[in-house]
Amino acid sequence: MTVTVERGGRVVRGHHGRTTRPRRPHTSYVLFLLPGVLAFLAVIVVPFLMNTGVSFTDWQGVGSPKWSGLANYRELMDDSEFWASFRHSLFMVVAMAAVPTVLGLVLAAALFDFVGKHFGTKIAAVLRACFYLPQVLPIAVAGIVWSWILAPDNGSLNELLKAVGLGSLQRDWLGDPDLALYSVMGVMVWVQIGFPLVVFMAGLRRVDPQLYEAAELDGAGWWRRFWHITLPQIRPEIHVVLLWCTIAALKVFGAVYVLTKGGPGGATDVPSYFSFTTFFEKTQVGYGAAISTVLTVIILVLALIGLKLQTRAEDAEEGLRA
Repeated sequence: MTVTVERGGRVVRGHHGRTTRPRRPHTSYVLFLLPGVLAFLAVIVVPFLMNTGVSFTDWQGVGSPKWSGLANYRELMDDSEFWASFRHSLFMVVAMAAVPTVLGLVLAAALFDFVGKHFGTKIAAVLRACFYLPQVLPIAVAGIVWSWILAPDNGSLNELLKAVGLGSLQRDWLGDPDLALYSVMGVMVWVQIGFPLVVFMAGLRRVDPQLYEAAELDGAGWWRRFWHITLPQIRPEIHVVLLWCTIAALKVFGAVYVLTKGGPGGATDVPSYFSFTTFFEKTQVGYGAAISTVLTVIILVLALIGLKLQTRAEDAEEGLRA
């Protein structure tokens, strides 16, 4: 009885002359991927498909749903409240993606290039942790604290303005329709800034220090080193942060719920909260499902566009290196 083994995935001669092929190693990977795939189907895909199906019905959450076709989507296109909430979400994109990315870049470069060199890496690490702390706090806790700070009566901010002689600037920060959205945006900048800061500082560690040393020998100041070395070298991190933070801004819910509940008068309403109130307060389940479906599709499209642009930029950069 002879056993013949040929390497490289070729034929294996087994017992009684039978021919078998070696088991491919990658087939065992499926077993490790299976739990994650099942969880993704159960938590993401199936609920999304069910929600999409409900969006084509007229249903109040009890009884049998009545098929309404595209009626909810036609109503959504003419709903001024939805479009107002969508405009507010664009403001949240500025507060949670654009501003934190810019500030995170500058702060990360300052901590890495100045504080770390002159005061030590431990001081830079402590400051980084302080900036990241709002990301660790539950949004409900952070929202309650900020509601105390921004309270019109005996709020910390108004009391501070009064103490320094600027009592004329006291406002009802969360109760004034003209200020409420900007107040929520300010809170979200504070909450969000730690994430890009940590990502950018991690990205700066892979930049070749010789680039900074050569630029410094040539007389380049901090700003020129930041603009011509730091930004180009951490471009992948910038893409990731912008995409991640934009998605977070479009689906923001907790901060609006805790701080303003969409008020006053819908001044801080966003699509996710608008869908929530339509579901549970107005009990228009089919219409609320249509709102959340549209929001999900928008987020998926933006995510795919962002990933495509990032891949194209990486391919172009590799082409230039080649």
